[in-house]
Amino acid sequence: MKDKIDIQSQEDKRKITIDKVGVKKVRYPIIVEDRINGIQNTVADMDIFVELPHHHRGTHMSRFIEVLNRFHKENFIKKLPEFLEEVRNALNADASYVQIRFPYFINKIAPISGIKALLSYNCFFEASLKKDFKLIIGVEVPVTTLCPCSKEISDYGAHSQRSLVVVKLSFDEFVWLEEIIEIVESSASSGVYSLLKRVDEKYVTEKAYDNPVFVEDIVREITLKLESDNRIKWFKVESENLESIHNHNAYACVERNK
Repeated sequence: MKDKIDIQSQEDKRKITIDKVGVKKVRYPIIVEDRINGIQNTVADMDIFVELPHHHRGTHMSRFIEVLNRFHKENFIKKLPEFLEEVRNALNADASYVQIRFPYFINKIAPISGIKALLSYNCFFEASLKKDFKLIIGVEVPVTTLCPCSKEISDYGAHSQRSLVVVKLSFDEFVWLEEIIEIVESSASSGVYSLLKRVDEKYVTEKAYDNPVFVEDIVREITLKLESDNRIKWFKVESENLESIHNHNAYACVERNK
């Protein structure tokens, strides 16, 4: 039986470095930090890449999964530097990258009845290791916004809609996902809930009516709160209103280095 040639390890003579090569949409169970319960088990979709040197024809895709399989049962955000270092070593690369998207669940309490029910938030980590380790965390928060202009010009009522706010940030000291969510929800007309009784519906409807905000108001309010937090060194805030009386969405964005 003749020896098999390792095609991926063959030398490539085109002299083109590939910035990122790897695997996408790898679904895997992971453990993340939970402010109340300590840890939370969830399922993530991951993109894992390395930089491919110009002289290598290809990379070994199976090695990404082999490394992931050794790390997913640990607290993943704390282990990201070690995970990326091992990916880099396993693939003989100068740089490694990972993007992690996952649902994060919080037990939301209805404002009047006090009934509890889980609400999911789309969260993500974006990490890289080249000369230094870099990490961005983020969360997408659904909220309610009520239009100030609609309230002002209407004899009764005002149009409201669900809005999606995305906050990304990097930090010098740890920031909880729950902290970001609380900042966003406190800047909107109202938060949203997975379970409300009639007394709760009345409360959130009237709360939104008493706190009208434009999409511009939300990003400005969140910006003020993030700028005052000395742990945070960079952030980006995006807000998008899924308009209820228009066939388009309203959008605003602020990005800051501190």
